Amino acid sequence: AQSTPETRTHAKATYGMDCAICHGANGNGKGELVANMQLKMKDFTDPSILKDKSDADLFAIIKNGNDQLKMPAEGPRAKDADIWNLVALIRSFGKK
Repeated sequence: AQSTPETRTHAKATYGMDCAICHGANGNGKGELVANMQLKMKDFTDPSILKDKSDADLFAIIKNGNDQLKMPAEGPRAKDADIWNLVALIRSFGKK
């Protein structure tokens, strides 16, 4: 998916609405629901956390969800291009 200022803004808005409540506004894993649901979230601001995951791995997790991680699927309500932009956004959290 081509990244433009508009697609990056849309990804940030989507992340803010659907992801930040668990993953934290800056991807640090300290979202509002984490304590309530007794979840342990990965800190995406640590570059080593996602180094073993490909972009395709991240895309699949976002699109299809992961029951083991209690992660809901975005696929039913997000276009593939939007999911690729979320992957790029998540990657950006680990860049200093």
